[in-house]
Amino acid sequence: MLVVISIIAVLAAFAVPALTSALTKGQMTGTMNNARQMYLAGQQMALDGAANSDPNLVFPGDDATILSVSDYMTRLVNNDYLKPGDVQKLLNGPGTNASVAYAAGPPATITMGGTTPALKIFRVTDANSSNVVFIESNNYTYDTALPANTNPFGDKGFIVQRKGGDASILRKNNATVALAGGNASVFQSTVGKQLSDADGTVTAEVPGNLLTYP
Repeated sequence: MLVVISIIAVLAAFAVPALTSALTKGQMTGTMNNARQMYLAGQQMALDGAANSDPNLVFPGDDATILSVSDYMTRLVNNDYLKPGDVQKLLNGPGTNASVAYAAGPPATITMGGTTPALKIFRVTDANSSNVVFIESNNYTYDTALPANTNPFGDKGFIVQRKGGDASILRKNNATVALAGGNASVFQSTVGKQLSDADGTVTAEVPGNLLTYP
C-alpha cells in the first residue's frame, strides 16, 4: 500500500505542473481571442469610417476626444460594433476586475470601473504600420520583463494584438529586447512595434500612447 501511495504521489507531482500549464495556456488563448474580437470591432469601425468619410468611425488615436477605454468602448457600442454585454467579457481575464456601467441613450454611455482590466489599448492611428501593437495584456509593459504578481498571467506569458490583425501568445523570454537576444528588429517582428518607434528602434512604453483606464 505504501508503495502504491508513493507511486501515486510521484505521478501527481509530475501531473500538477502539466495541468496548471495547460490551464494557463487555455486562459491565455481565451484572452487572445478577446483581444482579437476587440481588434475586429475597432478595425471594422475604422474601415467603415474611411469608406463613408465619417470622422466618428476611426481608430482611437485618430480622434483627440477618445482619451480613455470608457470613451472608446462608448464609441464602439454606440455605433453597434460591440454590444454592452460584450465589453465586460472582452476586458476581463484571470484575476482581473474590469466592470461596466451602461447608461442607455441615445447616445449610450459606457463607463468602465474596477482597477484591473485584462487588456490595455494603444492609441493607434490609421497611419500606423501593421506590426504596431494595438492591444497587450495588462501584465505586460512593452520592453519590460514580466512581473510575477500582475494579473492576468503574471510572468507566465503575455498577449499582443497587432494593428494588422495578427495576435500572439508570447513567453516571458520574449518580453524585452535583451531577453530576446538583443536584436531590436527581431524583437519588433516577434512582439510588434510601439506606435512611436521607428523600425529597428525600441523604446520604453510611453503611458501617453495608451488609452487611460477606466
